[in-house]
Amino acid sequence: MNAGDMAEATTTGPTTAAQLGDRFFRYGPYGLLGLGTAVSAVAADLVMSRADVYAVAVLVPVALVLQLWWGRVRPGVPPKSRVAQFYFVARTLLAFALTWCNPFFSMFAVLGYFDAGRLLPDRAFRAGLLATAVIMAGSQCGSGLPPDTLMNWIAFGILLALHGTLTMVFAQIGYREAEHARNQVDTITELESANARLEQALAENAGLHAQLLVQAREAGVADERRRLAAEIHDTLAQGLTGIIAQLQVVTSVADTDPALAREHLDRATALARHSLGEARRSVHDLVPAALEHDDLPGALKKTVAGWAERHAVRAEFTVTGTVEPLHDEIAATLLRIAEEALANAGRHSGASRVGITLSFMGDELALDVRDDGCGFDPVALPPRRRGAGGFGLGGMRARAERIAGTVEVETEPGRGTAVCARVPLVRHG
Repeated sequence: MNAGDMAEATTTGPTTAAQLGDRFFRYGPYGLLGLGTAVSAVAADLVMSRADVYAVAVLVPVALVLQLWWGRVRPGVPPKSRVAQFYFVARTLLAFALTWCNPFFSMFAVLGYFDAGRLLPDRAFRAGLLATAVIMAGSQCGSGLPPDTLMNWIAFGILLALHGTLTMVFAQIGYREAEHARNQVDTITELESANARLEQALAENAGLHAQLLVQAREAGVADERRRLAAEIHDTLAQGLTGIIAQLQVVTSVADTDPALAREHLDRATALARHSLGEARRSVHDLVPAALEHDDLPGALKKTVAGWAERHAVRAEFTVTGTVEPLHDEIAATLLRIAEEALANAGRHSGASRVGITLSFMGDELALDVRDDGCGFDPVALPPRRRGAGGFGLGGMRARAERIAGTVEVETEPGRGTAVCARVPLVRHG
């Protein structure tokens, strides 16, 4: 079984026009040669001499061998190659010779009309059609080839002109169809190239997105370290320095003035307690304990319930969308923003009702904190006081920006406040 047969055997589904054409070019020459031979044999006594009969007896087997050879090599031969051109020329010459012997062999010659465009290069295409037209006109002029009377020659000329005109028309149609096919192939190739470039760009964008998230996380860690270092310098280091100074005074006056020593010792104790509280606050801000045993929705639910109980304010927590496991950095950031927004509402808004909504939206996560309090003018906000605790609106925005997110605040005096944080939904792991 050759490659063409294997391809046909593995093809499923309805037969297409291309498959029908392939079968015609594979089996059609045998059928047309056999039909021409059969009809010529019936009419041999009318149009053939004894020499013609001998010639046909030689030429038909040669044409059959040519077809058998072509059927074997055809699947591996490129269109319009030298081998294809040789086959077309050899078959046309055999068809001409057979038609010279008997006009009914023009049935075999007609193949030139169908496959000249497949086998011949563009420069020889019209010549191949014209050669076929000569054979067909000669077979139809009344006496075969060559014409033997003036009327036969006139008929031959008219038929040749008719066949030549038809072949040129068909050639032009073939050229247009070939050009249309080439344009379609070029368009498909261009679309495939564009799709490949798009897929490559999407893959690069996905890689850049992952890289940006990693960089954002690293930047967030670095910022958190700087924040913690600044707080240690501003609180713990200063507190320890004050404690040392007070203890040095206690040491120097302990024997001479016990009352003054006691006073400085009390001050050192107060400084130590204050520094311990600052240390606990800094550690709490760095690692959210609420996320150690709960996911973000569970931690937020407990945080909201505890805040509502402490402030005696009605607070409702809602989750929308399909809950998914989140990256630790994403969960910690939203929890801190929610804590800060609730703290601000408890300290400043005087609200009677607070609503908190966590929304899972495909590749994005949104946290909305709304209250019906007094609101404020964002432009007129005073600068954050040292030691006031929390980070304010600027701190919430900075936290969100570290993970490529945003925080928006909608408020005005007397109309409540809405804080909306949107961050990428980065799944756990």
